[in-house]
Amino acid sequence: MESFKTLTTKEKALSLNLDDRIYGTIAEIGGGQEVADYFFKAGAASGTIAKTMSAYDMTFSDAIYGKSERYVCEDKLMKMLDREYSLLDQRLSHRAKKSHFFAFANTVEIINYKRTNEGHGWIGLRFQKHPSSPPNDCVIHVILKDNDPLWQQQVLGMTGVNLIHSCYNYSEPEDILNSLRDNIHPSRLEIDMFRITGPDFHHVDNRLMSLKLVKNGLTHAAMFDPKGNVLQPSAALYKKNIFVLRGRFRPVTHVNVDMMITGMRAFRKESDVEIQNVIPLVELTLNDLTLEGEIDETDFLDRVDLLCSLGQNVLISNYQEHYKLASYLSKFTRHKKLGIVLGYYNLVRIFDESYYENLNGGILESFSRLFGSNVKLYVYPTLKPNTSEIQSTNTFKTEDHLKNLFNYLVDNDKIADIKGAKTENLHIISDEVLEKIERGEVGWEKYVPNKVADAIKENHLFNYPYEVPIDREDL
Repeated sequence: MESFKTLTTKEKALSLNLDDRIYGTIAEIGGGQEVADYFFKAGAASGTIAKTMSAYDMTFSDAIYGKSERYVCEDKLMKMLDREYSLLDQRLSHRAKKSHFFAFANTVEIINYKRTNEGHGWIGLRFQKHPSSPPNDCVIHVILKDNDPLWQQQVLGMTGVNLIHSCYNYSEPEDILNSLRDNIHPSRLEIDMFRITGPDFHHVDNRLMSLKLVKNGLTHAAMFDPKGNVLQPSAALYKKNIFVLRGRFRPVTHVNVDMMITGMRAFRKESDVEIQNVIPLVELTLNDLTLEGEIDETDFLDRVDLLCSLGQNVLISNYQEHYKLASYLSKFTRHKKLGIVLGYYNLVRIFDESYYENLNGGILESFSRLFGSNVKLYVYPTLKPNTSEIQSTNTFKTEDHLKNLFNYLVDNDKIADIKGAKTENLHIISDEVLEKIERGEVGWEKYVPNKVADAIKENHLFNYPYEVPIDREDL
């Protein structure tokens, strides 16, 4: 069997230069002419490049592309793509019948001399797959991990070439996504937002692409809003008071909804929370999305369809441990409040030292990451199995040597019970509801919100049968 060889960055640039159909503009802000440089050094660049430009000064950039709230942001990138692609249409109309036009743009912040910032940027490509056809857009956000500006510039150039090459050589969006890090070690680059749209990709659900970013190891977390629009986490969460509900949501039950409502009510009452600056999130981990060792994409979309129908922002992560999620989100809050609502048994897990055997500092190191910033855990009550006893922080028991640690966190308002929970719903178990749905049993609807029940029936989510068995008692 012939082995597949990944082309080098220079080979990719040269193959594009030698394809006389592909023609367009490269415009770069902030990181230098790193992408254009690869095409010029590969040779035969006149076959591909109509124009390159770089606008380092903010005044020049604003004059050319218009002002944006920030210099390095998606809005600036889209303005660059709009302008550069429209100029191709205007000035190169004589080539329109034979050329596949493209406009490539990036706006990037490279690490500074004192290493006090994080290198990151927005990269995008507007491109035709066929002459005279409407263009497609592929937009990504990258985090540059190297600790040297020259290395970051090198990675930026390689990523740009990979993007242009993959968009013209692959038709499957996952192939495009996976090739973005060709010839780049994973430790050097993170891609935490990917969106591809246009007539040649009308079938793509970019929520699924967010999942693939995390699943395929390009990032630790990805995010989208209730309308299914993918978001870049640091931009969406920057300086927000973040409230998170973690769960499997298979399906969303009355308990899940009450956890969000009562938890949010408690969070908004905190003295250090600005009510107008709160963003709620529901979070799914890869572990919670994995069924029998595999991630079922249909099942994933079933769950997020329901969450989006309830108006929720969704975060997908590979942070199974709470302290890793808290550490990740705290980077964006910038001393704002982070609230996490969790069930009683998750609290038990947090105090289980066996989960921290891989940490040199054990449970204390995990707690320093979990509670190191302005983080508070809100504990939702749970019904003790086969009893009517309600479990909460008041009934919580841990190892003797951890009791004082638990009491310290409660006394300092780092852990608190949620008040006003609908305890009459605590008997609802999502796995049992799921079994009833799959069998088409009568009465499962009472355990889930009306919107959820309607969506499950209408779209046959979670293997809801197309022919529901008849209940003999109704005959």
